[in-house]
Amino acid sequence: MSITKEESLRNEALKNVAIRMMMAARTAPKSRGIDNLEIAIVEGETIHALSKKMKEIFLSTGQHFFERDSENILNSPVIVLLGTKITPINLVKCGMCGFVNCIAKNKEAGHPCAFNTVDLGIAMGSAVSIAADCRVDCRVMFSVGQAALQLQLLGNDVKIVYGIPLSATGKNPFFDRKPV
Repeated sequence: MSITKEESLRNEALKNVAIRMMMAARTAPKSRGIDNLEIAIVEGETIHALSKKMKEIFLSTGQHFFERDSENILNSPVIVLLGTKITPINLVKCGMCGFVNCIAKNKEAGHPCAFNTVDLGIAMGSAVSIAADCRVDCRVMFSVGQAALQLQLLGNDVKIVYGIPLSATGKNPFFDRKPV
């Protein structure tokens, strides 16, 4: 008789969902068809490095949710990182970023293009919809993204990052968390 228990396949199943999430994010619509996204999966020691960096951010800023989230992500065997470069899409007339046009915006290299952040948001929505379809618990976390930025996990040209830790346990560890 052969039997395979769910616990022995859980991490592999979560990684497979994470891969599908990455594909959903990649194929999500992009402004003018320009793809500025960087997408990755982190596991193991990289999750511990993220957690450590989040604790450092808490200590330097006093923002308690970084400390809470640093512990929370240790319940996740896999985290999807979604980030964007802030390259403008070069519209003649837009102004949604606060500048008259992309030429003016380009003089402020660190200022994000509104379309880059919208594209990132659409990609995140596509990714978490896959997790929901697969009945996998997840949460979009700004705090994880900030740590990933400081560690330059997606490269130094990526300026906005969010992390999506995944879990498949009897209770979603990303909700009913201690308020800060």
